[in-house]
Amino acid sequence: MKSALSLSLALVLLPTLASAADDPVDLPQGYWPASKVDEILSKTQVVRLAPDLTGLDINEREAVDSLLEAGAIMQRLYEDARHHQALKSHENLIALNRRLGNPKRTRDLLDLYRLFQGPIATTLANGREAFLPVASQVPARNVYPVDATAEQVNAFLAAHPERRGMILAERSVVRRTAPETLERDLRTLNDGALAVLHSRLKADLQTMSRQPDLKSFYAVPYAVAYATELRGVYQRLNDAAEKMEPTDADFAAYLRNRARDFLSNDYESGDASWVAGRFGKLNLQVGAYETYDDALFGVKAFPSFSLLLVDRPATDELRKKLGGLQAVEDALPYDHHKHVREDISVGVYDVVADFGQARGTNTATILPNDANFSRKYGRTILLRRNVMENPDLFAADLRIWKASVADPFADDLAPAGNFQRTLWHEVGHYLGVDRDKDGRTLDEALKDRADSMEEMKADLVSLFTLHRMAKDGVIDSGLLRAVQAGGIRRTLQNIKPRSDQPYQTMQLAQFNYFLDKGLITADPSTARLTIDYGRYADVVESLLREVLAVQYAGDRDAADAFLTRWGAWTTGLHEKLAARIRDAQGPRYRLVRYGALGE
Repeated sequence: MKSALSLSLALVLLPTLASAADDPVDLPQGYWPASKVDEILSKTQVVRLAPDLTGLDINEREAVDSLLEAGAIMQRLYEDARHHQALKSHENLIALNRRLGNPKRTRDLLDLYRLFQGPIATTLANGREAFLPVASQVPARNVYPVDATAEQVNAFLAAHPERRGMILAERSVVRRTAPETLERDLRTLNDGALAVLHSRLKADLQTMSRQPDLKSFYAVPYAVAYATELRGVYQRLNDAAEKMEPTDADFAAYLRNRARDFLSNDYESGDASWVAGRFGKLNLQVGAYETYDDALFGVKAFPSFSLLLVDRPATDELRKKLGGLQAVEDALPYDHHKHVREDISVGVYDVVADFGQARGTNTATILPNDANFSRKYGRTILLRRNVMENPDLFAADLRIWKASVADPFADDLAPAGNFQRTLWHEVGHYLGVDRDKDGRTLDEALKDRADSMEEMKADLVSLFTLHRMAKDGVIDSGLLRAVQAGGIRRTLQNIKPRSDQPYQTMQLAQFNYFLDKGLITADPSTARLTIDYGRYADVVESLLREVLAVQYAGDRDAADAFLTRWGAWTTGLHEKLAARIRDAQGPRYRLVRYGALGE
């Protein structure tokens, strides 16, 4: 890894995504040909997010600069965590671009790297291929040894159950007990702060180093694995905190706590001050929370960073309307209800810049995920308005919708419905099952199937709740219809999902369940859908009951069987409908640029 100073430089991107095919530059073996690059870029939509920052004072603008530097470090950590050759391949591509005089051929490859946040592309056929001269992507990514298999790790854990907690910890990197890796980690632990904070780990590594065994595994926390980089983030968060202190003491306190979290590898102080704080103009999601990128066990969280500018009037109005969460929890169709905090934090924001796993067109987030932290402090919901209300993004959704449904339903989809459905999806993560019958977290119990089941639960809690709100007169029938249409639009797939895609997997499962229960019916000749809205509430409640039961049972094999049962893809209906969607949707990929980064 490079030093934190070198990682803080912002990426420089070209203003357009032009065709690579008309620039015949010969590149070394391993680089995609121009035709394959152009196949992706010609299907890529550029989305630019540039909220007005003129309302920030000079100190707040300087804080933003420090935070964007921290974000650039998190971006590099994310790329490295996903592929062990990502950073080197990017350096080589930049050097090649300079050596050749900045031709469009290599500029387009740089755009491709930016689009996929690494050297592995998702093809139009939903495959994963290296477009730079690197090894193929492996399930271990770069948070386990790249040659490790799940069978090897499980065999080790069976023989050493005392290591399970650290090996499968969400913020740890797993190593083989080779002399060179042990020596490197012990050198890192000679640092004063880390030596004190992780003294037990140091003693363990010293014991292992006396008899290293390449068949064995150990793990170090991110604080040690990424010590240099996280020290750079620590410094920049503290710099920003100093600038924010005069105008936003709560936000400054959160930044200082989160900075210390990166050294201790314990997020409790930062999460508590994040959820409980009442911030002014800015908010920040920074850390490693979501496990979608871990294709081996589905337990490792990957780095993310999202700097947000608050819409204060919209936030204040939304907070007035969001309440009664305990009544919603108590109404869910399962028997093991919990007590929830009702003063959950929620805000409407414009994205200033995203990095790492947060980068893209994500509409909303609810964090933290830790069940104990949620119980003690609650959670915070971040709604990204300049993504949710982007007219170009909704236009693509509308094209897909109109191509997929029969004409009488063509006007049912509306942005207001998507806003409400997304809001209650995030609340849905806070409600329902969060531990199985044995008290285990769902990540621990369901492993690689946990994310699919959790995202499906959140989708269904949202639809279930909004149906109840309509029945009680809280929302009108027009808004409910837009919510219902959005719930079905959510399930439509333009390509067969891979098993390592949790969102798409659970969306396909919902689609097939809706089809089986008669909520939707497909025309055999055109694959266009007819909707029986009268069945909607009962079908959603039925599926939600099944999902909650699977989560509470905590049986990974049962979760896998459930998703397999409802995850069928046929060349008739599914592929025919997917082809209609592909023809109608236009761009398949979205590359986001940020005004705050000078893009």
